[in-house]
Amino acid sequence: MIGVDWGTTSLRAWRLDQDGAVRDRRATAQGIMAITDRQFEPVLRDIVGDWLADGERRVLLCGMIGSRQGWHEVAYLPCPAGIDEIAARLTPVAFAGAAVRIVPGLATIDENGVADVMRGEETQILGAAACDGTARVICLPGTHSKWAVVSAGRIERFSTYMTGEMFAALAEHTILARTIVAGPIDPVAFTAGVARATEAGGLLHHAFGVRTQVLRQGMTEAAAYAYLSGLMIGHELNAALDGVATPVAVVGASTLAALYVTAIASRGGVAIAVDEAASAAGLARLGERASWT
Repeated sequence: MIGVDWGTTSLRAWRLDQDGAVRDRRATAQGIMAITDRQFEPVLRDIVGDWLADGERRVLLCGMIGSRQGWHEVAYLPCPAGIDEIAARLTPVAFAGAAVRIVPGLATIDENGVADVMRGEETQILGAAACDGTARVICLPGTHSKWAVVSAGRIERFSTYMTGEMFAALAEHTILARTIVAGPIDPVAFTAGVARATEAGGLLHHAFGVRTQVLRQGMTEAAAYAYLSGLMIGHELNAALDGVATPVAVVGASTLAALYVTAIASRGGVAIAVDEAASAAGLARLGERASWT
């Protein structure tokens, strides 16, 4: 089977054997926003054509490819939802020479009645979750970080935080950009930012303090970059860790996942980094349950 995580800015593809192990992999910057003419089928053929020529006849896609801006819009499935419910809602799209299915995204409602959605992360969660009846909290850091509660293999609920996008906006497009230099994360400054987020004043006040610490208190511009990162993640943790007593599985690119593990540990929590290839594992599991006829 071929599994594809097709997001807004990138595409990752895996060739999976019958046991779900990765035989080969590809990655490109051809996310859905890079395809302005909506010609998704030729792009997919160009990337995995040799696998198709070699006999692969099943292709499973997840991510923003199933959104309104993607190949075919697939309705969100409401939480709670487990692997069987998600597999039952895989949606076929026309594709000569192979059976192609798209994974539905998930939707939930928070405690105040506001909707939240995800596309692609549900597949990562399925790949990362231990379906042994034990509740788990899974964090997927990124542009829009997701925190999901999983119990008995079912995604019960989740919350989204615009942490990565807001960090980039503040660091690149506000007055803070004048006193910040991007570079490797200084662990001391990063942890100080995480700690600052626990103090009174709120995010807007704390964010301006990044500038004033450089101007008045000797913080270097390189340290300010790390401090702002810690500050933003710290404010995310203020909400996401509220009432969370179980270990957190952090799924994502190693560098970013490591920052979250460090931040959670600095708050007295326990976190475990999980390889971002959880998407491939989730696609393999869904493929086992899919109807391919």
